[in-house]
Amino acid sequence: MKGYLVLEDGMVLEGETFGETQQQSGEVVFNTSMAGYQEIFTDNSYNGQILVMTYPMIGNYGINSRDIESLKPSINGLIIRELCKTPSNWKSEMNLDAYLKMHHIMGLEGIDTRKLVKHLREEGTMKGVITTSINNKKQIIEKMKEEDIQTKNFTEAVSTTKPYVLPGNGPKIALMDFGVKLNIIKSLKSYDCDITVVPYTTKAEEILKLGVDGVFLSNGPGNPQTLMPAVENIKKLTQHKPIFGICMGHQLLSLAFGADTYKLKYGHRGGNHPVKDLLTNRVYITSQNHGYVVDEKTINEKEIMITHKNLNDGTIEGIKHKYLPVFSVQYHPEASPGPMESKYLFQQFVYSMRKQKQAV
Repeated sequence: MKGYLVLEDGMVLEGETFGETQQQSGEVVFNTSMAGYQEIFTDNSYNGQILVMTYPMIGNYGINSRDIESLKPSINGLIIRELCKTPSNWKSEMNLDAYLKMHHIMGLEGIDTRKLVKHLREEGTMKGVITTSINNKKQIIEKMKEEDIQTKNFTEAVSTTKPYVLPGNGPKIALMDFGVKLNIIKSLKSYDCDITVVPYTTKAEEILKLGVDGVFLSNGPGNPQTLMPAVENIKKLTQHKPIFGICMGHQLLSLAFGADTYKLKYGHRGGNHPVKDLLTNRVYITSQNHGYVVDEKTINEKEIMITHKNLNDGTIEGIKHKYLPVFSVQYHPEASPGPMESKYLFQQFVYSMRKQKQAV
């Protein structure tokens, strides 16, 4: 069946539908990773977004129940150049078309993704709709323009609603869930951490009552400034426990220390972004997925040190407090997909918790 992507600026691209065939809307973003599409689709940071994959063929190794970052895909829709209908991989359990049907997600193939990505890079990410009819194009565009996605809380749909415990014999951690990826949990469990995953709305006082050794701030979707109540709780926690934040967690931690954030023109999404560690002068190739960034001009240099920078555009990729055992990075050291060379940051977090525990 014919399908269309309608952007809020009026651009229309025609393709063929697969997966579910019901109309879907969301912010249209692109990812430059060459592999790992299943992990990308199930990354909760994509909640509310229509994803464009720049790699031309998607679905060639199928879908399996092992390589996931959440129990179901978070994307609102998928745009690709070519769909592989006959995947070949020993782990494959179904093809991509069946997977999207199962989760009621619409996809479009046959789209000129090079043209689309160039347009998004020049004009910036924007809202879009994938549909099987453009007879009501004017109404579709008008409805898109009415919605303000920068003020919408996307975290509520992907955070746990109740605390749960993943027992271990190592440091005891409270993980504030803003849409956590499973490989973050696996990375912490590799150090035998005792993890209590708590909803993003959990008060600082409730977390401290758990008797934890440290607090982890997870990744998540949307604008960090829609989560200011969580920022206030994080601010209180920084005075008591070692803290490590990733992606959304990094932005929220920065807001807690008085910095500001802003929306990038088209975001950082892919598995090949170079980041420089300013403390060691080493460059890491990183996995990233974010549309917002911390404003360097608003960093309080008396308290906060910038530790990492993006070599593509110079934006902040990491901070640490000068006196407290608190740090964060904008990128994903747990990868999935992407390079694994930044996993040492989890070790640093575990070390900071053990060090503080010994001091007490």
